[in-house]
Amino acid sequence: MNCQVIHILSSLGESDKELLNEIQWTFPLVTRPFDAIAKKFDTTPEIIKDKLNNLKEIGVLRQLSAIFDTRKLGYTSSLVAMEIEHDKLDYVASQINRHPGVSHNYERDHQFNLWFTLAVPPGADLKIELEKFNVLKGIKKVRMLPTLQLFKIGVKLDMVDDKKHDVAPTEEKKEIKNIKFEPTEDDKDFIRELQKDMEIIDEPFVKAANNLGITEDELFAKMKHYESIGVLRRFAAILRHRQVGFTANGMIVWKVPEDRITSVGETLGSFPQVSHCYERPTYDDWPYNVFSMIHCKTQDEANDVAKTIQNQINVDEFRILFSSREFKKTRVEYFVENSFSLEDAATS
Repeated sequence: MNCQVIHILSSLGESDKELLNEIQWTFPLVTRPFDAIAKKFDTTPEIIKDKLNNLKEIGVLRQLSAIFDTRKLGYTSSLVAMEIEHDKLDYVASQINRHPGVSHNYERDHQFNLWFTLAVPPGADLKIELEKFNVLKGIKKVRMLPTLQLFKIGVKLDMVDDKKHDVAPTEEKKEIKNIKFEPTEDDKDFIRELQKDMEIIDEPFVKAANNLGITEDELFAKMKHYESIGVLRRFAAILRHRQVGFTANGMIVWKVPEDRITSVGETLGSFPQVSHCYERPTYDDWPYNVFSMIHCKTQDEANDVAKTIQNQINVDEFRILFSSREFKKTRVEYFVENSFSLEDAATS
């Protein structure tokens, strides 16, 4: 753990950690949300706002906003693994980062050493966008790993050490209505507005409602409707993992027998320690079909978590790929379209 992370962690009091735990999962959709949070913590709204502004300033709190479901909005996305010549890795990663649909991009300690997510809007072709990277020198192999089944998505970093969950499948899956969503222009305006980072002021939703020409009650009703049909996953805080000490971000990949993929994936998704879980395709040089992400403070802790999970799901073959470098981590901006070309990069 580097000195900056240690300094940040030492500056966080227990009340800061409790507050961060609370707002990662539940944020009050009311006119004065910080009053509601203050009431829960038996303090004043001014103290809550000061704490949150400080957490933003020191780089712990990345964003407070609506978190939307990429697929429900009609976007197509995929995890992509690449094998890059080592001396070209930084260059290739920096060029890939230029794509507005690339939200996460990591180096991992494996033959496939670059892993990123790419999302494209309705009407765009994911393969065509991915092929734009072919002009880059140093790419040896590319493997598209789209989601075949989604079992879980939702990061919650437990900031309070003495509140750690047992490593056991205890979470219930949230039920959502299976309704097809085709966004209108009004929906797109709404999504563009709600994905913005929220100001930490007394009545933060007023501006969004005014910009959209609706009342706050209409704003909250629409958000709740979006949540009920799975378009909005939640309104919540997003933290910077590494700044709060979760530096061992491990992608556990499992080689699961075909007839057990769904049951194993659903079980993995019910572990509180697992933030994301998917079925993905396999290749001759990549036999792992179920992916689960865990976020731990040390690699030893992550290895222990993985072994404990393995003992409960009875899958023999797995490995953990840790992210050794973070090249990009952001959120896709939905319905803010930019065309993308790497022609300049081809000549450099």
